[in-house]
Amino acid sequence: MTARSALILTIASVIGVITLVWPLLLNDPGSTRVQPPFVFLALLPLVVAVVLAELAQGGLDPRALAVLGVLTAIDAVLRGVSAGTGGVELVFFLIILGGRVYGPAFGFVLGCTSLFVSALVTAGVGPWLPYQMLCSAWIGLGAGLLPRARGRKEIALLATYGVVVSYLYGLLLNLQGWPLLAGVSIPGHHEQLAFDPAASLGENLVVFLKYTLITSTTSYDTVRAITTAVAITVLGGAVLTPLRRAARRATVTGTVTGSVGESAVVGPPAGS
Repeated sequence: MTARSALILTIASVIGVITLVWPLLLNDPGSTRVQPPFVFLALLPLVVAVVLAELAQGGLDPRALAVLGVLTAIDAVLRGVSAGTGGVELVFFLIILGGRVYGPAFGFVLGCTSLFVSALVTAGVGPWLPYQMLCSAWIGLGAGLLPRARGRKEIALLATYGVVVSYLYGLLLNLQGWPLLAGVSIPGHHEQLAFDPAASLGENLVVFLKYTLITSTTSYDTVRAITTAVAITVLGGAVLTPLRRAARRATVTGTVTGSVGESAVVGPPAGS
């Protein structure tokens, strides 16, 4: 990524984090429920669009864009097949491998496009979609920043990363929806698990972690983590080989200016 792209991506990520965690920073004793500022509903999709435009401009040649289209289409099919039923989620498998081979910028774009297209296929479009796109984009971005490794060590590294981000994805998506719940009723659990605008940051954070642990961490998130790790372990090596072969023919890191003012193509990132 260019310095400008990295800056825009950093600003977008900061804005994304703010849109996720803002209820925890709220302390309003006079309120019983909170609603997200309407500006967030318009700002987050706009931020994602700006980042995608910036990363795509001069950073992906036609062959890389073709690979992006193919991986996005396959990911949409995989998500349609699995559909997150019981936590079985295959969509992160290709996002992680694509980010690993083509770098963080490509991984970010692939995460966004995969969740967007798959939402259209599975009728999953809603106010939660921009959050899903951003969180999956961070997964692809992180995969492109992982340290060098080869062979079994690389597969183990990617599988471990898949487990970690599967839990983080569930946690962040819960954080987006949990403060908007009027009440949380869990059979056999009588403790209050709903967001309280009048409570402190620490109190709400403890309640949120309990809510996440009970409702998703031990069920959906765990199945998602297992599914992703198994897919990477079993199919990772077979998929990485053709992706790397295609990467040798595609530019995914933009251009640099030579000493005579001409553009020189930069190949795939080291360690990909």
